[in-house]
Amino acid sequence: MEIIVRPENMQRITTPELAQAFIDEQVDLIRKQVGNKKVLLALSGGVDSSVVAALLIRAIGKQLICVHVNHGLMRKGESENVLEVFRNQMDANLIYVDATDRFLNLLAGVAEPEQKRKIIGNEFINVFAEEARKEDGIAFLAQGTIYPDILESKGVKAHHNVGGLPDDLKKKFELVEPLALLFKDEVRVVGVELGLPAEMVYRQPFPGPGLGVRCLGAITRDRLHALREADAILREEFDACGLAGKVWQYFVAVPDFTSVGVRDGKRYMGWPAIIRAVNTTDAMTATIEEVPYAVLHKITARITAEVEGINRVLLDLTPKPVGTIEWE
Repeated sequence: MEIIVRPENMQRITTPELAQAFIDEQVDLIRKQVGNKKVLLALSGGVDSSVVAALLIRAIGKQLICVHVNHGLMRKGESENVLEVFRNQMDANLIYVDATDRFLNLLAGVAEPEQKRKIIGNEFINVFAEEARKEDGIAFLAQGTIYPDILESKGVKAHHNVGGLPDDLKKKFELVEPLALLFKDEVRVVGVELGLPAEMVYRQPFPGPGLGVRCLGAITRDRLHALREADAILREEFDACGLAGKVWQYFVAVPDFTSVGVRDGKRYMGWPAIIRAVNTTDAMTATIEEVPYAVLHKITARITAEVEGINRVLLDLTPKPVGTIEWE
């Protein structure tokens, strides 16, 4: 196994000039490593995979095959944004797989959080592996590994992660990990220099299982839709008031219970939307962001008026510890 250690004298990438120097260096290294062979990448639309994709497109163009799997648990507009940026703007060799029904059928009736995570993770690997086997001539697997991914609390570990792929594919691929020595803030600087849109480069952290761990309990399609719409309103209003750039992570969670509400003079049962907005430097601890009441009132008014099935908006004021950042 290869031991990956960031040199102590490696300069932090903080400027466009340093980012461009890194890009030029990596383009040369990627071309030497890959030659004329093909590279496969699971493109989630997150910061790391997006920057890796843009970097590899710069280096080898159509030799890169990107696979974007929509598991039906993405935030509103995210898969569409991936297609717009990479297929339409960057002319990437992009395979889009809409596996929404496949994932949601497997998750039907499953309430236990870890079981949900395992189902989503395993099925993602299955879908990606199926697409990988359809392609001929792929010799490399690109990953958005960054330096914190390969650090443990007690030092540096040997790193050989191929994302849980089946053995036949593990043996088939050699890894390409151009960001393996970078921290997240450096990845963002490189992404900007590569021309990726700001909303993608500065995208807030999003868990691999997506909205699956924010649609609390057993996922239903109607509650998942309500969650997606409420979360989109929260993001729109944080953008509008300037909080988006100040808060590390903000999202809505919707639990699987209802309470009575009133609409059009009639009582009805609806779900609560729970807002969580936190700041952190390392995700080990987190503090609560102070959201102005005027903003909260506007968000509440919009969600309860515009989102079918939600009749209350709650604010989570719990720091970490004792509460984790995600609810599940």
